[in-house]
Amino acid sequence: MSQQVVLALIAFAFVTSVTPGPNNLMLMASGANFGLRRSLPHMLGVALGFGAMVALLGLGIDRIIAAIPLLAQGLKWVSLAYVLWLAWKIAHSAAPDADDMPKTARPMSFLAACAFQWVNPKAWMMGLGALSAYSSGAGGVLGVAVVFTLINLPSVAVWAAMGQGMRGFLSNPGRMRLFNRVMALLLVGSMLPVLTH
Repeated sequence: MSQQVVLALIAFAFVTSVTPGPNNLMLMASGANFGLRRSLPHMLGVALGFGAMVALLGLGIDRIIAAIPLLAQGLKWVSLAYVLWLAWKIAHSAAPDADDMPKTARPMSFLAACAFQWVNPKAWMMGLGALSAYSSGAGGVLGVAVVFTLINLPSVAVWAAMGQGMRGFLSNPGRMRLFNRVMALLLVGSMLPVLTH
């Protein structure tokens, strides 16, 4: 395992994990609406789910999907539909202690966050890009998956913490509604590359 390749992979993992995308936007909204502690299962689901996805892609699932164009197209549209549904839920949520907040409102679960990685276009780009560039020199597929898992968790936690840090400002129901609608629009906007590709 080349040290230079591992350092390059760490840099790639950090930059792609910490920049805006569906996971980070949803975690920021979760941190603002539910706080950091209640968003922890969501954060762990992103980090561990993405690491598992990278490992499975590297073990051949990517080749199966590439060999069946209809499956790849279907995945694209399922991704878009699911992100639009999540954006609608975010846009129509309020602060957990607000009177109009449904009693069933809760942050995304660990398993839901793991599953979301499979319909997250940015996750696919990150995983496939990392595997093609680094798996031969960074300990193979599992090495890439482990590095991403270790880098991903603190990177996504930053977004949830930023959301939590805004809770005082967002304690006003009008500001919280506006914040949630902006986050929903940004989440939908993060899907534009999928539609144009």
